[in-house]
Amino acid sequence: MASKKRQYLLADLCSRDDHRKPEHSKMNTSIDPQAARIRASLLAWYDAHRRDLPWRAKSGVRADPYAVWLSEIMLQQTNVATVGPYFGNFKAQWPTVDDMAAGSLDEILVAWQGLGYYARARNLYKCAGVVVSEHGGVFPETEDELRKLPGIGSYTAAAIASIAFDQPCVPVDGNIERVTARLYDIDIPLPKGKKDIHAAAQSFISKDRPGDFAQAMMDLGSGVCAPRSPKCDICPLNADCQAYKTGNPARLPVKAPKKIRPERCCVVFWLENADGDVLMQKRPETGLLGGMTGFVSTSWREGAWPEPTEIETASPLSIEWAEIPGEAVHVFTHFRLTMRVLKGKAQKGANVDGFWVAPTLFAEHALPTVMKKVIKLVGENPS
Repeated sequence: MASKKRQYLLADLCSRDDHRKPEHSKMNTSIDPQAARIRASLLAWYDAHRRDLPWRAKSGVRADPYAVWLSEIMLQQTNVATVGPYFGNFKAQWPTVDDMAAGSLDEILVAWQGLGYYARARNLYKCAGVVVSEHGGVFPETEDELRKLPGIGSYTAAAIASIAFDQPCVPVDGNIERVTARLYDIDIPLPKGKKDIHAAAQSFISKDRPGDFAQAMMDLGSGVCAPRSPKCDICPLNADCQAYKTGNPARLPVKAPKKIRPERCCVVFWLENADGDVLMQKRPETGLLGGMTGFVSTSWREGAWPEPTEIETASPLSIEWAEIPGEAVHVFTHFRLTMRVLKGKAQKGANVDGFWVAPTLFAEHALPTVMKKVIKLVGENPS
């Protein structure tokens, strides 16, 4: 069955003989009739039900490429509700791409803290610099040119091109992927099924309101064609949805079984000086949490806890350390990290690698959530 669906999607999308009348008067006849009907129905629904988002242009107003780019980077693996306040703060602090390029990476990371996936913040800053230095502060309009910018992949390039510049393309995020899989009943498990889903989504490419159509698909997936409890009775596309006709659209898209998340552990050193300041270090700009500020620790290792010799080698000073009760746990995308914290006092004039920060000034530094959990554990166990 999957093989037949694959043939249909990749070879027969443009040859279907479907003569039902469109539900919207402005059907695009340059594409497959069913795809044109879906587009017309969805755009009519969007005109009545579009979400009011801080980065979204009002109806009839040209989108701001900077706002589209900034929001799309923030929305990667992060939901709309979380992104909203961050987007507002960034726009207030850096109103234009020129302002962002003139800032510093440290400032970007501080403003980004808590949003996670910090490579996005580093790429945000790099991209702003490239747009200003190589493009005169103007974002390129095509997918191909946008993909050359730091941090912009295929989806983000298509999203910016369609929403900001009305280029005829269809970005495929999680919402659009889900809607498309259900429309065409594509039951090949992800990630293998992505190829067929993306091919099917391309059948909707049109010069007629491509940006609105992309956002309409996103809105439909977010509010109607939800992952677990789709509201099929109010969906404007239910007449064309193959999964709805089977009676079980929530099963799509089919996801491969989750892999067991690896466990890692480390020992963190909370070193205070005579003034109560705490020793911190800045992480290398590449790799996980690159450029962020954190506490000294052993390596993040799988398996057993570090041996005493490894702890001694990693510690910033050879002093007496006291273990704080409990553990701090943080779940990253690909592993779970458990941290134990050792607390110690530095002698006056001690030579250490790092810099001292007063706890009252922690907020001024780019501290990732994992380090804030260390702070919380220490705060719950005052000595």
